[in-house]
Amino acid sequence: MANPGPGNSITLRIDAPSNFHVTSELAAAAAAAGAAVTALDVVESHPATIVVDLTCNTTGEEHAEQIRAAVEGLQGVTVRAVSDRTFLMHLGGKLEVVPSVPLRNRDDLSRAYTPGVARVCIAIAEDKSKARNLTVKRNTIAVVTDGTAVLGLGDIGPEAALPVMEGKAALFKQFADVDAWPVCLDTKDTEEIIKIVKAIAPVYGGVNLEDIAAPRCFEIEARLRDELDIPVFHDDQHGTAIVTLAALQNALKVVGKAIGDVRIVVSGVGAAGNAIVQLLLAEGAVDIVACGRNGAITRDEEYTDAHRKELAATTNPRGVSGTLKEVLVGADVFIGVSAPNILDENDIAGMADDAIVFAMANPTPEVDPIVASKHAAVVATGRSDFPNQINNVLAFPGFFRGLLDAGVSDITPPMLVAAAQAIADRVGDDELNASFIIPSVFDPLVAGAVADAIVRVVESSKE
Repeated sequence: MANPGPGNSITLRIDAPSNFHVTSELAAAAAAAGAAVTALDVVESHPATIVVDLTCNTTGEEHAEQIRAAVEGLQGVTVRAVSDRTFLMHLGGKLEVVPSVPLRNRDDLSRAYTPGVARVCIAIAEDKSKARNLTVKRNTIAVVTDGTAVLGLGDIGPEAALPVMEGKAALFKQFADVDAWPVCLDTKDTEEIIKIVKAIAPVYGGVNLEDIAAPRCFEIEARLRDELDIPVFHDDQHGTAIVTLAALQNALKVVGKAIGDVRIVVSGVGAAGNAIVQLLLAEGAVDIVACGRNGAITRDEEYTDAHRKELAATTNPRGVSGTLKEVLVGADVFIGVSAPNILDENDIAGMADDAIVFAMANPTPEVDPIVASKHAAVVATGRSDFPNQINNVLAFPGFFRGLLDAGVSDITPPMLVAAAQAIADRVGDDELNASFIIPSVFDPLVAGAVADAIVRVVESSKE
């Protein structure tokens, strides 16, 4: 059974008798039903009754009903309502537009809008590059999706993808003061997506592609990079790769191994897997075996997909073949961006001594992290309830902050490597251990460090 977590947090509003023991009894009943009680507040008090808000983490809707029934089983207790705190957070959306200039009087209005705004419009019409400094373009990016590869949910459509894109935009603002706006497109046609993004590009200083299914995402990114004069970043590819490399750099320090010497197995050859492999190769990895659903990608097989062809040409130098379980035997590093529960304890036990396991499938990893830790020296996941969370939020806000500050349109491999190094460096040698190879997503200095690293790469390329 999954552990209760804040993603399934509820608040029960309860009518109860006003005796001395009632709050303790309420908390005990909820806990006995498996709830993780996080707060208990008396919101109304009367001579014979009280109204209590009991807040707790659950494992899901069925568990919430079990908790409700347990609480109502107490004598004299009635549950008025159960509120889902996650849905309440999303009520009305998570974003708003707020003016960045005061509009206090007619003078302010005449400069922000007509007639004064016409002078600014004319200046931009004469020189379009001025839009970058004189409009929101200077600090605004589009978070673009077609809703076909959302989290672990798959093709759920643009409307259902919107809460995720809102969250992404909120993270941009919170961590790097980048203004971002969700753009959820009701089309899966590659050409139409490219056409739409090109058409709206004048408003934005950059484009963050998000949750677009492979292999379509590869062509969309490549074409937009070629055809736009603003940076285009596919976070599912490059954000994941950056943070994975950062974590691996520090994990290798913990076990005393070098990236050029280790055998690496990557499970998953979609957007994230491809980008991880390419970045690891750029950083000096030599022995990488990439595995799809049918096992290892080898040079002996014929592939129709261009990206699998590239993987076949650049990986698996020893020519190993077989299933994921077979090629994992003796490997130093496992990196999973694929599917839940595809490995077991024996598979991890069969890896090399001081193995590194990054099981990043969400919400359920490729292998139980607790089981993996019995045999691997370092274990990381994409989850927040285990040590070493490999989370893209460590990369994308600062990366775009750096791109906007540097005023560049091209994204280069040295930028990706520099961003990874900046993240890895936020864990000092005196902090580094098997349970802390990657900084917290709430480290306030990460985004700035990544942004500075991008700017330095740009400046050095101009010298």
